[in-house]
Amino acid sequence: MKLENRIALVLGAVKGIGKGIGIALAKKGVRLVLTRHDWEDAFDQMEADFFATETEHHIITADLRQIDQVEQVARFIRDRYGKLDILINNIERGGWPVVHGAYVEEQWDLEMETTLKAKRWVFDSVFPLLQASDDAVVINLSSVAAITGRSGPAALVFNDAYAAANRGVKVLTETWARMGAPNVRVNELMLGLFETRHAQGTRGWTQVLAPGEKQALVNHTLAGRTGTIEDVVKACLFMIQDAPYMTGSVLRLDGGFVLAGEKIPPMPGGILPA
Repeated sequence: MKLENRIALVLGAVKGIGKGIGIALAKKGVRLVLTRHDWEDAFDQMEADFFATETEHHIITADLRQIDQVEQVARFIRDRYGKLDILINNIERGGWPVVHGAYVEEQWDLEMETTLKAKRWVFDSVFPLLQASDDAVVINLSSVAAITGRSGPAALVFNDAYAAANRGVKVLTETWARMGAPNVRVNELMLGLFETRHAQGTRGWTQVLAPGEKQALVNHTLAGRTGTIEDVVKACLFMIQDAPYMTGSVLRLDGGFVLAGEKIPPMPGGILPA
């Protein structure tokens, strides 16, 4: 896909990974519709950073858990552009067990509504616009919590509802890939521990986890480090630009976290003669 003058909707673009993806697309000449909701203290910086790209963009403040507000975003894109080429379905909320403690109903609902429900209604609302494109791509961002659940070192980080919701994203990815074929490619980018998302720059990482707990998470990662926003950006650009035969797939970008940091020992000598 050639990116110049394409139309993209990037969710959760106020800061962190969503903002990083949006800035990268802007530098490629993509015209942007960006959403934001919370983190109001970062609104001014978001506006300044996207203005500096000198690329056409529109910032919409919307609570994407509310279907009427999702439909307003879709209506804006339809009225302004008549189509959508790229959807970065980057919306989630996960409460850390080490931060929130035992569940209350409101926290469970927030994680489910944000991580799963909002993704579904955004896609449903813009699907006709994606079909109007000659070559569209959707990237659902998810988490390896879908695989690990609340276990091992990740038990401090991934909560039950967050893990369950992320496991549900795979079902949506595969369903939407079937719906969109052949002109709308739908794939999933499953993330491990990343800065601004379960690692550096989050309250849990900076204020709650002890140094040994942080190191245990890093040690559990084959790459020996947490991920960066640039790591995510590169993967997204690959999926958009350079993977025209990829649809219905899950690309796991976790530095080997799911493999649990286990090393391969030397082959045993055995009991039979060589």
